[in-house]
Amino acid sequence: KMYQEYGGVPAAGVVTVIAPVGGRLCMIIANDATVKAGAFFPMTCKKIIRAQTIAQMARLPLLYLVDSAGVFLPLQEDVFPDTDDFGRIFRNNAVLSAQGVPQLAAIMGNCVAGGGYLPVLCDTLLMTKGSGLYLAGPALVKAAIGQEVENEELGGASMHAEISGTIDFEEPDDEACIKRLRSLVHADLSTPTLGEPPFEPVAPKRKPQDVYSIFKSEPNEQYDVRDVLECIVDDESFDEYKVNYGASMVCGYTRIAGRPCGVVANQRKLTNRKMPGGAAGPSTSVNMPAVIYTESADKAARFIMDCNQKRIPIVFMHDTTGFMVGRDSEQAGISRSGAKLVNAMSNCVVPKISLITGASYGAGNYAMCGRAFDPLLSMAWPGARCAVMGASQAAHTLLQIDLAARERRGEEIDHQMREELLASITASYTEQQDIRYGAARGWIDRLIEPHHTRDELSFALAVAVGCDTSRPFHTGVLQT
Repeated sequence: KMYQEYGGVPAAGVVTVIAPVGGRLCMIIANDATVKAGAFFPMTCKKIIRAQTIAQMARLPLLYLVDSAGVFLPLQEDVFPDTDDFGRIFRNNAVLSAQGVPQLAAIMGNCVAGGGYLPVLCDTLLMTKGSGLYLAGPALVKAAIGQEVENEELGGASMHAEISGTIDFEEPDDEACIKRLRSLVHADLSTPTLGEPPFEPVAPKRKPQDVYSIFKSEPNEQYDVRDVLECIVDDESFDEYKVNYGASMVCGYTRIAGRPCGVVANQRKLTNRKMPGGAAGPSTSVNMPAVIYTESADKAARFIMDCNQKRIPIVFMHDTTGFMVGRDSEQAGISRSGAKLVNAMSNCVVPKISLITGASYGAGNYAMCGRAFDPLLSMAWPGARCAVMGASQAAHTLLQIDLAARERRGEEIDHQMREELLASITASYTEQQDIRYGAARGWIDRLIEPHHTRDELSFALAVAVGCDTSRPFHTGVLQT
């Protein structure tokens, strides 16, 4: 529903995909000229910058298929100036090139104004006949300096190949251009080809389709996240870490399609918790489902640190309502333990892959490597929910704020108006916590079908192979 006042902008007018080209995984960024002539909206910039960031982290060659009219002028104030706007793309072009990440651009249409900078800042530039590359089109040139000039003379492929020397390869049509682009990827040895997993893949214990009978999406329902993992990880590869401690989080070393990784997952069922006792011995309490407790935060933090020692990627599986609150939890040091978990996760040198299966609320989203914490890739199931808190709690909180404001203005609120306000606020908040709302705004890289989770995570781990994990692992000052 974004940009409806401008007729909508499907996929923000740009397609981004990781795919094998010439035996190498590449990040492909393609303008869709059928959407507003490939013009850049705010989300177009955000989407391209995110694709560049993933490519930078995993050292993926970048292939740009360029056909853009430049900035969408009615929204120039939201597209042009800031660190997550249009100019950042060009800054990234320069930095990526300096870091040795290959960038190849194929101009297969008109590239005008700012849209022309991107391809010229790449390492290799291809252009098809009939395309245009210029900072100002013929109409603007005439208006600015009174000069009348034709498209080809101003910025055609032949002119740039023969006179300006701007392009490296002139191609007759799109098909020839794509063929040349593939050949140039073959000729580049600066990045490795896609390799086989280090271990022989083993089928999971359960069929991937079984996830639909195991997983429960309703807040009042429970399931064992270990059963979900049995649909994803290689059979007999899961070594659970501290299985009897901090049971509201499940951590373990495993393999997915032969690729080793660590898993940190929220447990969505009641679990037992043993606490220190006196002469009578330890006492027992019950952990609520999907809640992060002090012991589980401590366990997950130490597990994350150990994964960094072992240099294995970490998969975070979200289904959490957040950290436990209340007197007992505060006295046990939940804020201290939560800070320890966030600190360890934030400072990872190994790739982090985030998967939201159910709920991902508040600080629980942060602790489980939400978008703000540099996941290499973030994915979600279509029914997932992501917000600062659940819709019911948020709606009642917002209602109380609204009612207090109305009372200060001297308005009288009857029961019917109260119910109408609550229904309106609940509907609005429910829409915003829908993961599709977040995906449209770039909070999620990819929505996936649950029964494809194993394949998606296996591919994500293959992408993660290119990440540099050589720098030392350090955390900040930890509250202990």
